[in-house]
Amino acid sequence: MSLTESLEDGDIAEADTEQLGFIDTVPPVESTTEDSEEATDEQLVTTIKPQEHADIWERIRAGYQLDLDIDRPRLSSQLRWFSSHPSYLDRVSKRGERYLYYIVEELEKAGIPTEIALLPIVESGFDPFGYSHGRASGPWQFIPSTGQMYGLDQTWWYDGRRDIIGSTQAAIAYLTRLHKMFDGNWLHALASYNSGEGTVMRAIRKNKKAGKPTDFWSLDLPRETRAYVPKLIALAKIIKDPEKYNYSTYSIPNKPYFDIVNIGGQIDLAQAAEMANVSIDEVYLLNPGFNQWATSPDGPHRLLMPISKAKKFRAKLAEIPSKERVTWVRYSVKAGDNLLLVAKQHNTTVNVLQDVNKMSSSMIRVGQELMIPVAGNNIESYTLSSHQRLLAKQSKAPNRNRIKINYTVNSGDSLWSIANKYKTDTKTLARWNNMGLGDPLMPGKKLVLWLEPDQSKNSDSTRSVIKKVVYTIRSGESLAVVANKFKVSINDIREWNPKVSSKKYVQPKRQSHSSCKRGRWLNNQQKGLI
Repeated sequence: MSLTESLEDGDIAEADTEQLGFIDTVPPVESTTEDSEEATDEQLVTTIKPQEHADIWERIRAGYQLDLDIDRPRLSSQLRWFSSHPSYLDRVSKRGERYLYYIVEELEKAGIPTEIALLPIVESGFDPFGYSHGRASGPWQFIPSTGQMYGLDQTWWYDGRRDIIGSTQAAIAYLTRLHKMFDGNWLHALASYNSGEGTVMRAIRKNKKAGKPTDFWSLDLPRETRAYVPKLIALAKIIKDPEKYNYSTYSIPNKPYFDIVNIGGQIDLAQAAEMANVSIDEVYLLNPGFNQWATSPDGPHRLLMPISKAKKFRAKLAEIPSKERVTWVRYSVKAGDNLLLVAKQHNTTVNVLQDVNKMSSSMIRVGQELMIPVAGNNIESYTLSSHQRLLAKQSKAPNRNRIKINYTVNSGDSLWSIANKYKTDTKTLARWNNMGLGDPLMPGKKLVLWLEPDQSKNSDSTRSVIKKVVYTIRSGESLAVVANKFKVSINDIREWNPKVSSKKYVQPKRQSHSSCKRGRWLNNQQKGLI
């Protein structure tokens, strides 16, 4: 299930950030000056009281159960790489800071070795939006079928594979089952988590038949799995004795980072962020399962909030009636409308319109009035929603010598046929568009390709031309307003104007570089020169 590429013994590489989802670096934890609220197998693990340990790493060490006294070439190569890349360890630790306390707490409750709290580093680099070519998603990297097996719903509104609570509980259930299946052998269970229990069972049967040992290190397993377990053990050894590997752990307090708030129904995420006085990005990073601008109308009806903000959020929530937690518009059906078209125009789904308007079918008539839930803010301000993350991914040039080509999928197209037409490979094409190789490719879907200049000359797809515009921000304007005015994204403006990117608000008279389109598309290679 891992995102990292499989390697031969003796080789290791950092997890491919292009594979790790829509964002390369998860924003750091937000600081606050407010006082925190009080947080409401083979061997048994005693639950450790938080105050007994100085930080989360000490608590993790206390719950170790795996045999780390191992000397294998595959393990040595992983140790060499991790110990020579302390910045990578810091980066993934910062990403995991929001989630580690909860994960460790749940592992202890389940009696699972706390080394497994490090497994999301191997799987996704602790990127909650991580998505692999094999269609695995979330911090624990569940593929669609396994996610469904463990109750992780995947809808337009919500993907439980990315939900911190749901995916952690599913991973614990799956690992517990595998541990029991392999008679208490954690290395076999971990290998099965990566490549499937059938693969490991066949390898064990093969060795038994040949009279060979059946321990993990002796099994003939896929290349990725042969590297997967050593990566986890290497991380555990480094965390156990950082000084031995010339590493100083990034300090993470041994206390809850978030609280779980029951919201009772659907709520606009921008409104929730404002009520809690946190950024919209922080709301998405704590609740990455939500794909759109609001929580799912079908649940889960909960939001994770920084523990220092949860009390204020609950109080604000109690003041707002349920019907005012989402913005509504009244739409009068026009000639030529159908329910699918209306849903697309308002960034929602047919099912939502049917549920809200108590419709038993998709038939609508001219003049009929529909109530439609819509985003309360400009849609581009929901920067980590599924659509905005995809746009950000598609706008990121792999290097400066590429030209962006926009391609609309036609009936009969496949990733292979499109890749072949533009002289690239399916894995690269999928990565440019944050797709799995098995994702459906529907007619009308918009793809991007990043081609060499000589390739793009022969392309019949839409190309990009831009010009530089210097814009003076007026009183009352936000980045979202400016972005909408010039038909670009907020992320684009931040990229072109580094001094603006670190600020939550913009001030009047600040000159902002924008890009005015000639034709339909923006060229990210040229934008970098602005």
